[in-house]
Amino acid sequence: MSFYDIYAKHKELSSDPEIEKFSSLLSVEAESNLEEMAIKAHNLTLQNFGNTIQLYTPMYLSNYCDNQCIYCGFNIKNDVERKKLTLDEVEKEAQFISSIGLKHILILTGESREVNPVEYLKNCVRVLRKYFDSISIEVYPCTREEYAELVAEGVDGLTIYQETYNEDAYSKMHLSGPKRDFRFRLEAPERGAKAKMRNVNIGVLLGLNDWRKDVFFMGLHAKYLQDNFADVDIGVSIPRLRPQVRDFKAISEVSDKNIVQIILALRIFLPRLGISVSTRENPVFRENLLPLGVTRMSAGSSTRVGGHTIGVDEGAEQFEISDSRNVEEVKEMLRKKGYQPVLKDWLQL
Repeated sequence: MSFYDIYAKHKELSSDPEIEKFSSLLSVEAESNLEEMAIKAHNLTLQNFGNTIQLYTPMYLSNYCDNQCIYCGFNIKNDVERKKLTLDEVEKEAQFISSIGLKHILILTGESREVNPVEYLKNCVRVLRKYFDSISIEVYPCTREEYAELVAEGVDGLTIYQETYNEDAYSKMHLSGPKRDFRFRLEAPERGAKAKMRNVNIGVLLGLNDWRKDVFFMGLHAKYLQDNFADVDIGVSIPRLRPQVRDFKAISEVSDKNIVQIILALRIFLPRLGISVSTRENPVFRENLLPLGVTRMSAGSSTRVGGHTIGVDEGAEQFEISDSRNVEEVKEMLRKKGYQPVLKDWLQL
C-alpha cells in the first residue's frame, strides 16, 4: 500500500491513538500547552540529535520551468530572466561554496525536464562530487529508475515538497504543467527511498491551505516513510510563503506561534525526524526556534541561479529570503548559543 492509498482512506486512521495524539498536538486547544510541549520537544531533540545543527546551502542550477504555479517566482508565465548554468559555471559555484567550509549542498532547478534533463543533473553531480560529501536534489519528480541513476552518480538526498496535501487546493495552485499530477508527486519520496537515497526530506508550503490539515498529513507521510524505510533518514521542512515576482498572497495566514506549535507537535510525534528551517524566516525567529526541535538550517542562501558567484537579474529569484547572514555569521551564532554547527557528517566513498 502506497502513501496515496493511506491518504485516500485517512478517515480510517482516526482510531489510532498515536495519530489522534498528533492531531491533538496540532489543535487550537493545544495552544495553551505550548510551554509544556516545548520542554518535552527540547528533551527529545537532545536525546536524538544532541546540541548539533547541520548547515547546508542551496545551489540553483536553472530557473526554467514548465509549470504554472501561481505562488512561485519560476512560474512559466512570469517575465523573468531565465538561466541555466554551464558545467564551468557549476564548478565556479561549487568552488566558492566549498571554500567557506560547507560540505552538504542542495541543488535545485525549475521543473523543466526538457531544459534540465536527468543527464544534465548527472553531469552537474559529477562536477559537484569533487567538492562536496553530500549532494541532495530538489528537482521535478522522477521515476524510481531515474532516482537510482542519480544515486549511482553520487546523489544521496532527495527533497521534494507536496506544497499542499489538499487535492482540490493543489489543483487551484498548479494551473498547468506536469506538476498538476498530484499523485505522481505524492509518491516521489517513496520512489526515492526505494532507489536507496540516504535521506528524504518532504514538506508543505505553509499558507496555501489550512496549515493544521497540511501539517497533519505531512506528519503522517513522514511516519509512513519512517515505518517503511528504516534505513533512510526522513526529514521535513516547514517553509512559509515569501514574496516573489507576482507577490502572491497567502490563502491561510501562518503566525510565528503557529510555526512554534508545528515544530513541537512534529518533534513529539516523531522524535527521530529531521526538521529544517530555511532562510525564509528572519534571523531572530530562527534563533528562537533552535531549542524547540530544529536539526538543520540553511545559511548563506541565494534563490537566484548562480547566486553565489554569477547571479541573474533582480526579480528572477524564486522567492525573497529573510535571513541574509553568511555561513560564518550563522556558525558564530550557533556556538554562542551552545550548539555545534555541523558542516559535514557523511563521507561519500
